Amino acid sequence: MSRPRRLRWDLPESPLPKHPYRDTLLVYGGLGRAVGIAAVFFVVASGWSWWRWHQRLARARAKEQDTA
Repeated sequence: MSRPRRLRWDLPESPLPKHPYRDTLLVYGGLGRAVGIAAVFFVVASGWSWWRWHQRLARARAKEQDTA
């Protein structure tokens, strides 16, 4: 029977980066940029969906008026 594994809760023994603050700013700057791009895509996708629904409803109204 194998021995049970134990979880290690301490930090790994890796050296600290040379520029930790710069690296952190680059990561968060990239995340902020990604959030901005995602927001733009959300607005564009929402506008596109609204426009397609608007066209579909307009066609349905025109079709009802033609048959009436």
